[in-house]
Amino acid sequence: MTRANLDKQPHEVAEMFDGVAERYDLTNTVLSFGQDRGWRKATRAALELQPGEKVLDVGAGTGVSTEELARSGAYAVGADLSVGMLRAGRHTRPTVPLLAGDALALPFPDATFDAVTISFALRNVVDTRGALRELARVTRPGGRLVVCEFSHPTNFTFRTIYLSYLMRSLPAVARRVSSNPDAYVYLAESIQTWPNQRDLAARIQETGWGDVGWRNLSGGIVALHRATRK
Repeated sequence: MTRANLDKQPHEVAEMFDGVAERYDLTNTVLSFGQDRGWRKATRAALELQPGEKVLDVGAGTGVSTEELARSGAYAVGADLSVGMLRAGRHTRPTVPLLAGDALALPFPDATFDAVTISFALRNVVDTRGALRELARVTRPGGRLVVCEFSHPTNFTFRTIYLSYLMRSLPAVARRVSSNPDAYVYLAESIQTWPNQRDLAARIQETGWGDVGWRNLSGGIVALHRATRK
């Protein structure tokens, strides 16, 4: 699974992330020049979590994002398809609740959570709209969604430089720090083929969510889409 235009079958996605689990958090910090920490904090702030609320973090990986959400005082639980990522997370963050779960078939009853979020994982799901509908299913009416995902820089010159970094520099850096650098070729291509901010907002609006809006982080390298369960 090395090309972004291949179907992203769940077992292929899981195997890919199993292969990068060992040094995943370190690799992300290096490749983002440390901006990943700020993106996680921005996601937590956008969710407007209150102490005692329940929040689901889908595509949680090693639980670093789930741990950040818990700083709000809410009860945060992470779910991920990759057993390798979960195993790494349970080793480094034994107090963070992490469980195996497919974004297209989450193991929770309807309307379980006050808020849900998915960070840098929605583009790796074979059925984007299906995942958004499933997130809506497990969220109570009036609950919140925040999607944190790579997007399209808004400045043309910056976008050109960024795309060059994605396709040339990112794989080279990944070879130095990642436990499975080939996976980052796929990840770079998946970012290029992902919908822009407006198109993703339209998909969210179609799948049980209202009041959809977004704001750019890091010049549009990342976008936070926020919505409310109808």
